[in-house]
Amino acid sequence: MKGSTKNSLRAALGLLALITLTPASAADFYGMLPVRDLSPFGFLRLDMRPTHAVLAEPGKWSFETEFATQNTWAMSPEVQDYLTGLEPTGRRALGETELAAIRDLPGENYLIDLETTTVDMTLNYRFTSHLSGYLITSAVSYDRSYLDGTVERFHHAFDLSSYGRPAVARGGVNLIYNLKSGSYASLGRAPVNGGVLDPTIGLRYSNIPLGNAWRLSLEAAVKLAVSGEREFLSTGRSDYGMQAALQWHGNRQAFYANASAVYYSGGEFLLQDSRQLIPTLIVGYEYALTPNTNLNIQGYASTSVYSRHDTSLDELLEEKYQLTAGFRHRRNNVVVSFGVTENVQNINNTPDIGLQFGLSWFPGR
Repeated sequence: MKGSTKNSLRAALGLLALITLTPASAADFYGMLPVRDLSPFGFLRLDMRPTHAVLAEPGKWSFETEFATQNTWAMSPEVQDYLTGLEPTGRRALGETELAAIRDLPGENYLIDLETTTVDMTLNYRFTSHLSGYLITSAVSYDRSYLDGTVERFHHAFDLSSYGRPAVARGGVNLIYNLKSGSYASLGRAPVNGGVLDPTIGLRYSNIPLGNAWRLSLEAAVKLAVSGEREFLSTGRSDYGMQAALQWHGNRQAFYANASAVYYSGGEFLLQDSRQLIPTLIVGYEYALTPNTNLNIQGYASTSVYSRHDTSLDELLEEKYQLTAGFRHRRNNVVVSFGVTENVQNINNTPDIGLQFGLSWFPGR
């Protein structure tokens, strides 16, 4: 969330200091929360999920489902100044007058006022003690920004900038941009209500020993464009990715590092971005608070899908950083998870806030 980076880091460091003083005992670990890039600037590309730490028995299936909601309020500096100047006159639904004023601003400009809810369902099958495969099917709903009020109240409580939000009516979807690739305008609602996204299939070779405590996993996946290009649902192109994941497990603490590279085949969502290789790094820490409840803190960093050929706006060219904190709780073979994600440093290329709820079934655990 804009302006809250220092508060988030202080809270994370305080939590780490507190939990590491707790006496150690045996614990189960589940790995990092399966958070992926939910920003409109790369949302439809393949993004490798963090590798989980739960290993089912050979010949067994496991099932995971994740619900994630994100709220994005992103704009160019000229648009922010324009909307901030409108704040004293009250809220309004953006119309042709505001659209014309934004398009008349100097330079490249855009406004993304959007909220989405995604559902990811993952089916895993373990072939051998090391080799497993998975299928991810996903769907998205373009909502009417139910988190707008929550974000604004947070900004007000911590005396943060409003970033022009009070000038626009809550609960709407506004997409305004006029960049090098052309122009687009959608005021009040999204062009589509939602639909099914491209599926992802992958193979993972896990549990490769590296010393006494470290383990390595190698993974390859492909996002299949099975139904061609669909606006706001599919780029119409397949993407390919590889990932290496390191895991270290102690008595009650675990550390993780995932490094991946995705061959992004390009697309025309918001901008006509070109084919390129996109690296991503995710690091995380897990602590077993009780025998059934674990805490997670993790950071996500990835490069932009855009280049100078696509846009001259620095905020769309800079790296994307996100910080996630959450927990998991196990009851028998079912694991429930919850996480909160916020943008860090470059605040106009990632969601203001994201909420995630997960439910996983691991037979035999």
